[in-house]
Amino acid sequence: MTILKRLRAGGYEAYVVGGAVRDLCMRRPVADWDIATSAQADEISAVFDNMRSFNLKHETVTLVSGHSNYEVSSFRGLRLGGEGIEGDLGHRDFTMNAMAYDPMEEKVIDPFGGIQDILRKTVRSVGDPADRIREDPLRMLRGARFAVELGFRIESATEMSAGSMAHLLRSVAGERVRDELVKLLMSPRPSSGIRLMKRLGLLDIVIPELLEGVGVRQNPEYHRFTVFRHILETLDRVGPDPVLRLTALLHDVAKPRVREKIAGRYRFYGHDKASAGLAREIMERLRFGKDMIDRVVQLISYHMRDLDYGRDWSDGAVRRLIRSIGAENTGLFLSFRRADLLAHGIVDEKIVLFTELEERIGRLLESPFPKRTPDLAIDGHKVMEVLHLDEGPEVGRMLALLMEKVTDNPELNTEESLLSMLRSIHSKQSS
Repeated sequence: MTILKRLRAGGYEAYVVGGAVRDLCMRRPVADWDIATSAQADEISAVFDNMRSFNLKHETVTLVSGHSNYEVSSFRGLRLGGEGIEGDLGHRDFTMNAMAYDPMEEKVIDPFGGIQDILRKTVRSVGDPADRIREDPLRMLRGARFAVELGFRIESATEMSAGSMAHLLRSVAGERVRDELVKLLMSPRPSSGIRLMKRLGLLDIVIPELLEGVGVRQNPEYHRFTVFRHILETLDRVGPDPVLRLTALLHDVAKPRVREKIAGRYRFYGHDKASAGLAREIMERLRFGKDMIDRVVQLISYHMRDLDYGRDWSDGAVRRLIRSIGAENTGLFLSFRRADLLAHGIVDEKIVLFTELEERIGRLLESPFPKRTPDLAIDGHKVMEVLHLDEGPEVGRMLALLMEKVTDNPELNTEESLLSMLRSIHSKQSS
């Protein structure tokens, strides 16, 4: 590698380290290239003064080459009291990530048995797991994520330390916890990751609200599973999309809080709105971005809108459903709702009715119709001109009335038809 050659030409040691070596050993595509060197950050920058770079914390410089980034860090041993590459590897999280590769000599440096642990499919801390956790408590969540992502088990001493030190995760920035949680949710079977977090005591720190659904029964004629189990069943049935996985994880999070027993049956009135509100609180706490929060919250808040499954709905009513969800989110909504229904664990007519609604939505989306006010054939300026109105809420009200008309009859979305309707509405209101 050119980067290693240039560092060594400058008189520094340099090796490929971390996840890249693990992935090479497992014959997986390498997602991130990390390089450890005996050079300090300013010396790294000097060696690569003709390459675009930027400094990160912990003595790391990111080099940009083409479309790829390469993180070059000073040996961890230099910062933490050790020396050389083994000092660096000794302070990494797990043995499978504590290997270095020297491509010049085609040699893997593996002082802690990382290759053996890969063969055993084992996540094992480097040295004393309590020491590694104290260095960075996020490693507990990383260990759970690696286990479910790779199909590994966590070694007993590592698991015991995580179980007894879970409270330390509270000290980790929400952004870092968020990123690990999303990676865990994107694993092939995310429910196993949530179960592992629960077993280790990490779920009680990250999303304790989910634990309120453990053991909470629902009406057996509609739901085979408890609230918590239903959430996990839904989670495994949606595709590997962050919005879908977060929606599935949080869609019924407030259900235990609204549960009432009326005439011998459990009722969960308003659980969709309550779960949407609680999901927003949770995602804000974990520092998710506003766009992601809004999309997840919207899908959750509308997830009971299709309770009648649309068999008797007019086309206009189905178009209103599409408008309320947002055409760009309709595919996600349908995917999530299908998973939610299947996760009831009971085969009934609802899935048939939902399939009919799904097909109707697909057909209506093939025919263009106004989905937002800007899709109307006239805009607010035209409304003000025709009705001699000043800018204000009355203009928006008129546009909303026109939207309702063309939602029922999309063929009316022409300038001539809209102006005629506008004058008619205004005339009736003025008389």
